[in-house]
Amino acid sequence: MVENMEWYRVFYFTAKTGSLSKAAAELFITQPAVTHTIKQLEAKLGGRLFFRTSKGVKLTSEGETLYQYIEQAYHFIENGERMIAEMHQLNDGEIKIGAGDTLCKHFLLPHLRTFHETYPAVKIQVTNRTTPETVELLKQGRIDLGIVNLPIADKALEIRETMRTQDCLIAGEAFKQLSERKRSWEELSEYPVLLLEKGSVTRAFFDRYAERQGVIIKPEIELGSVDLLVEFARTGLGIACVVRNFIADELKAGEVYEIQLKKPIPARGIGIVTLKDVPLSAAADRFIQEVLSAHTNSAQ
Repeated sequence: MVENMEWYRVFYFTAKTGSLSKAAAELFITQPAVTHTIKQLEAKLGGRLFFRTSKGVKLTSEGETLYQYIEQAYHFIENGERMIAEMHQLNDGEIKIGAGDTLCKHFLLPHLRTFHETYPAVKIQVTNRTTPETVELLKQGRIDLGIVNLPIADKALEIRETMRTQDCLIAGEAFKQLSERKRSWEELSEYPVLLLEKGSVTRAFFDRYAERQGVIIKPEIELGSVDLLVEFARTGLGIACVVRNFIADELKAGEVYEIQLKKPIPARGIGIVTLKDVPLSAAADRFIQEVLSAHTNSAQ
């Protein structure tokens, strides 16, 4: 076990400079302090490490052996410091992100593209999971951050809302007539409804709100992504619940029609989740700050 790392630091600079006085200048200590430290190290190791010459000091054979290892260790330390500096400057590093398919495509991907263009050396790994599964991956330490649908409540998480989203109902030509006026939840229950599969925050949010309106919606079809819901609704298979923010182009093009409710689904949000009291890497922290900044600027 290394007793005193400072001894080896003094040894390294003395060997490197070949002079007690030069080592003292490098280390900002006195020459007697260098001499005393070398004697302590020699006493611990049980042998002479230097001998004096007219020009300074030289290593003994034992000192040469020790120096080979100490020099290598110093190079490792310097490389470690350099790598840390590069990571803080984002010339290196890695980010592991968890997010669902829909959030990856409609929310995360544009931010990843911008971040990668700015910091091409940072490696990015994305794992596709539902919001509950993403939270579990975060708690297992397998990802650095998660992009999730809100609301969620968990005391172990730090939750940063990035943008507000609005769920809405859409349909294709087959049910276009329903978009002509606002509908009640009771009317909605009379038509085939397309929803995300159970297990997602989005589905749970919809079911809870429907129940508060006194209606239990039994979906005709359950699917795994919002994109599929849009396609099925466009085809005429039913009325789909999707995020309006993500289908602006389809609505504008008249490919689908929004069916407005007398009591619309409340707005919610997309959030970035991390573990409380767990420090983030420089790359992960920068990514989060840039995402938050982008949405703050867009809201102004």
